Amino acid sequence: MIRTIYALLKKDLMLELRQQHSFYGILLYVASTIFLVKLSLDSPAADVWNALFWIVQLFVCVNAVAKSFLQEGRGRMLYFYTIAGAKEFIIAKIIYNIILMLLMTLLSLALFFLLLKNPLTNPLQFVGIVCVGSISLSLVFTLLAAIAAKAQQNAALMAILGFPLIVPQLLLIIRLSKVAFGEAFREGALTQLTLLIVGFNVMVLVLSVILFPFLWKD
Repeated sequence: MIRTIYALLKKDLMLELRQQHSFYGILLYVASTIFLVKLSLDSPAADVWNALFWIVQLFVCVNAVAKSFLQEGRGRMLYFYTIAGAKEFIIAKIIYNIILMLLMTLLSLALFFLLLKNPLTNPLQFVGIVCVGSISLSLVFTLLAAIAAKAQQNAALMAILGFPLIVPQLLLIIRLSKVAFGEAFREGALTQLTLLIVGFNVMVLVLSVILFPFLWKD
């Protein structure tokens, strides 16, 4: 199982390296969006800076993660069906999307620091929260992209299904990230927020492994 996951993951990474236009396209989208914010706001307040950062990450995730399934044609999926199982395939996709999303998020954060200054009181803590939030977003949209890919590759379906799932999760992440701006939390509130986000991630991961085999058989 581990060897199959590694082979599938290696395939996705090699395709990404060969088709760098998609990666650079997303990076250009991020840079242009942040530069536009720079021209509009110059030095936004901490709350605005935080909200803008996560909104950008949401759209980056939709563009980056969606293509991992939508680029797989029917013939290629039939080939994967003969050489791998459903669990190996979805786990490899999840790992690949997590790596891609972490890379894009850290690059976005560097551009935010460069162009919109740094209102954080604890940057290292924010980087840790950013990593957790990126994993959360990639997990949700990996599952949604798998569903959308089976619905005649309808990317709009992914956005429709994702809205009720991603909004509460994104609100939790934004609330948690405020601790890096020096906001004081009531005793136990920070732990509860962290457990909610981690619990949500675990739930989505388990659901992906359980539900994807039904899509795989189709």
